[in-house]
Amino acid sequence: MTHPEPTPRRPAPGDPATGDPATRGAERPHTLVVRLDSVGDVLLAGPAVRMAAAGSRRVTMLAGPLGQAAARLLPGVDEVVTFDAPWVGRDPAAVDGRAAGALVDALATRRVDRALILTSYHQSPLPAALLLKLAGVEWVAADSEDYPGSLLQLRHRRGRGRHEARAAMDLAAAAGFALPPGDHGGLDIQPPPDTGPLTGTDPYVVVHPGATAPARAWSERRAARAVSALAGAGHRVVVTGGASEKELTAAVAGEHALDLGGRTGLHELAGVLAGARAVIVGNTGPSHLAAAVGTPVVCLFAPVVPAGRWAPFGVPHVLLGDRDAPCAGTRAVGCPVPGHPCLDGIEDAEVLAALDRLPPAARARSARTPRTSRADSTAGAARATRATVTTNRKAGA
Repeated sequence: MTHPEPTPRRPAPGDPATGDPATRGAERPHTLVVRLDSVGDVLLAGPAVRMAAAGSRRVTMLAGPLGQAAARLLPGVDEVVTFDAPWVGRDPAAVDGRAAGALVDALATRRVDRALILTSYHQSPLPAALLLKLAGVEWVAADSEDYPGSLLQLRHRRGRGRHEARAAMDLAAAAGFALPPGDHGGLDIQPPPDTGPLTGTDPYVVVHPGATAPARAWSERRAARAVSALAGAGHRVVVTGGASEKELTAAVAGEHALDLGGRTGLHELAGVLAGARAVIVGNTGPSHLAAAVGTPVVCLFAPVVPAGRWAPFGVPHVLLGDRDAPCAGTRAVGCPVPGHPCLDGIEDAEVLAALDRLPPAARARSARTPRTSRADSTAGAARATRATVTTNRKAGA
């Protein structure tokens, strides 16, 4: 089982010790944070966003259509701008000059002073950097292995094997930002709603069987068998999933669990996860959402991506799965091995033992030092406008 580790603090923006011309002076910057991927990627950017918020007068976040809902939940974000980038995702948008021009115009009107472009280790920040430069953003920072020319004022090198959340914080620190005093440095979101009317008040465990990449989740039959075993061991089980997963959740829940498939938006799902004893889920967005509300995670982790970069961050968790499976490091979307043995081969006894190894959720949450951020960050998030740059694709497509 893995427990949270402390996050180092560095001088805050505006501290003369930083020597950074982009952060000197009495007025703090309007900072743009870019993360164009999915829900989990945006949630992992949360600590870096709070670092930027602590040293900025305003934070705008540029997100993709799949991650915009998560961006609006992050403390410290004042506004979300949405852009369907043609260089991101498994089903990227077509290149559209009008959409790119609309984004450039939208950012130019916002008079952004500086920007942090957050990417995964295998992505390039340079397409986004070019658009930001066209929008008049003078100071741009990003991790980049490629020569950036004049596109980046801070070309940062990511630490080898660094977790995605820590890599983002490393970049923010290199840009002169720091976590404010008392911030735990873990994932966080705005307080979720009370979902007791949905779940009931008796203790429960969540099973979230879906994932956008099937390689990262149990098969339907295996998930149903796990739910039956959990119920047989005395656990009350709640099965969650999105609107497109209702058939899956109904089959997995069967007669043994409460089926909430399609009944929650992202914030309501956070409330369901926050009320759980633990969450059993693949390496997908709800794993990071559980971490953001302080709930321990049993993570079904297929080795298609490295666990060191993508494991649940900042909460007690247990990883299950064959880390030496033939699919290791392939970033495969569908399992390339017949029978999906790395995850479907996990025994019920292993799942039950993993739950027993986790601390109670209340104790896990109490170990998280309450975060603080700039004085107006909560109010800023509450009044965040939901600006959307019109693109050629619908949000959530």
